[in-house]
Amino acid sequence: MPETGALTPDQVRAAFLQACALDVATPKPGNVSVPSPGHGMSAAQFLASADAAADALLAHGAPVGRRILDAVTRTRDAVGCNTNLGIVLLVAPLAAALEDCAQAPSAHAWRAATSRTLAALDVDDARLAYRAIALANPGGLGDAPEQSVHAPPTVGLLDAMRLASDRDSIARQYANGCQDIFETGLAAYRDAPAGAPEAAMLGVFLAFLGGWPDSHIVRKHGMALAQSVTLAARAHHVRWRQTALHASSADAVARLDAWDAELKARAINPGTSADLAVATLFVAACLERG
Repeated sequence: MPETGALTPDQVRAAFLQACALDVATPKPGNVSVPSPGHGMSAAQFLASADAAADALLAHGAPVGRRILDAVTRTRDAVGCNTNLGIVLLVAPLAAALEDCAQAPSAHAWRAATSRTLAALDVDDARLAYRAIALANPGGLGDAPEQSVHAPPTVGLLDAMRLASDRDSIARQYANGCQDIFETGLAAYRDAPAGAPEAAMLGVFLAFLGGWPDSHIVRKHGMALAQSVTLAARAHHVRWRQTALHASSADAVARLDAWDAELKARAINPGTSADLAVATLFVAACLERG
């Protein structure tokens, strides 16, 4: 059990489920949401996935690799498709690191604990994570010149992720200690209107999507298209931020809705940006409970 002052397992679980619920409650261009299904998936599947994965992902004392594989296995059993691999890969080390914080964490302390957790990952974590990735079978997954997920790993999970960090934003979080979550993500969260959780989710998502090409789009459609989506996201984010606190925000929202329909019609899903946003909202919710 956590030491006095640390978050309780129930608080951490509630923070995770809250972030996952906000993911689909918030219409985000190209992503599945309650008002806007797409890509052959519905919001109900994402909610069922979060509930199925939570206990395994947040299992106290469990190694990171075991959390990842068990969470993906339970998700697959519940919904039969890949709805949350990226979320699981991000939250597993964050949740493990949270247990290393004796008191309710600050962002600085949690980030430092996350770096320690990532540095301790070994080849067993890699083996279990590889099994999870193969089971989830994410769209657009190809092969890699070194430490391919299609062969048994020979290095620890951190080293394997470092090899992929230049082409995958989730792998980059392992390589840089979740820097993008603790910096870009939390900054966008704090910039959102107070008491508006869906606005916070949308703002964080657009910050990531406009920050750099979305890895999922790159894998499925190539870098050129992914870069064009990033440029469009920047323009939408600027327009939305300028109007978010005003009645005129209806125009920005309508433009986002139209862009959502366009992206889905072209089978473009900024899934990695959404995964990073969920991880950020999970961190923010935990920090607020502390």
